[in-house]
Amino acid sequence: MSPIRRPALAAALAGGLALAALAGCGGGSGFDSTASSSGAIKVLIGSSGDAETAAVKKAVAAWSKQTGKKASVSVANDLAQQLSQGFASGKPPDLFYVSTDQLAGYAGNGSLYAYGDKLSDTGDFYPNLVQAFTVDKKLYCAPKDFSTLQLVINTEMWQKAGLTDADVPTTWDQLDAVAKKLAASSGAKAGLTFSPEYARIGSFMAQAGGGMTNADQTEATVDSSANVTALDYVKKLLTDGAAAYSSTLGAGWGGEAFGKGLAAMTIEGNWLIGAMASDYPDVKYRVVALPAGPKGPGTLAFTNCWGIAAKSGHKSDTVKLVDYLTTAQQQIRFADEFGVIPSVKSAAEQWQQQQPGYAPFIAGADYAQNTPSTQGSADVVSDFNSQLETLAKSDPKTILASVQKSLAATMTQ
Repeated sequence: MSPIRRPALAAALAGGLALAALAGCGGGSGFDSTASSSGAIKVLIGSSGDAETAAVKKAVAAWSKQTGKKASVSVANDLAQQLSQGFASGKPPDLFYVSTDQLAGYAGNGSLYAYGDKLSDTGDFYPNLVQAFTVDKKLYCAPKDFSTLQLVINTEMWQKAGLTDADVPTTWDQLDAVAKKLAASSGAKAGLTFSPEYARIGSFMAQAGGGMTNADQTEATVDSSANVTALDYVKKLLTDGAAAYSSTLGAGWGGEAFGKGLAAMTIEGNWLIGAMASDYPDVKYRVVALPAGPKGPGTLAFTNCWGIAAKSGHKSDTVKLVDYLTTAQQQIRFADEFGVIPSVKSAAEQWQQQQPGYAPFIAGADYAQNTPSTQGSADVVSDFNSQLETLAKSDPKTILASVQKSLAATMTQ
């Protein structure tokens, strides 16, 4: 599945993380009967919608025509469940989407084939995306695409509040100031909105120099002083009236609150562009980089990879299919067709030229922080999200200490 479109669903992205567990249309086992009887490569995806499904099917069909190798694409109703069933039965699909929070579990129980060293050009992938799918120094699977978070501004409300290009915030203090001005003068209920979850608030943690874990995800760092600084700042935004959670505004996610004019700014990913075009085509907006925090710029990266089953009988051909699907040319096609950002650096310049509105999201790849991918982290993040809902009335240190204890426990199991 492409990166999460709705943070209301992002609780299932494992609080913004378990992307691939969500799926679109499809049925049964997730496999076509013809695929299981023909000896074809079986591809199972969790799709964001018809556009993504059609794009993947078209790409796989083109590879099949080019190589003469049979392959069939199916869409899962529940990708995580259907993969588990396939692994348990010894008959998993050959190729499938894997989210960061699923990786460690699948790698640890031997379900995944670590094929990174078989790819033709791993050096073209963004390094942080490679890191996201590396376990015990092995690249298990190729990053298929990614998303980052940035700041989205309603330009009409911006002008109504008397703000200009010179007022675009580049620091936390400036964000606080313009959010308050927008709340008072733009006609919106809030100057800034975002959903009450780590998958948005975590960007402030990164800007403060913090994060859920250390760089190689071997140690929980949730209760660091940097993360306290970040949550103190977010709490101040909420209590001073500069910002409001999307749920407080009666919206399911930041994009809905922004699209309905309930807030003049939001923190969202590049999936917002498609949502705005579809649901709120008359709203004029621009995307800019999130303001830098005490330790500089920071954002979060969301990504999936192409996983290959350890029990696949088509490993060599499936690796070749992944090579095809992750070329710059094919990833740009995917980007055009369903709005994701290519995972390879060689596609960045062309994609920015074709879609300049995506430029801040693409630039974020250079400094984006990965979300936790250790076993058990999804449940910890879900609990973190529940506690963040009451941040305005809670003590940040207490919240972080609780989450630290839970995450550290998963790393000692």
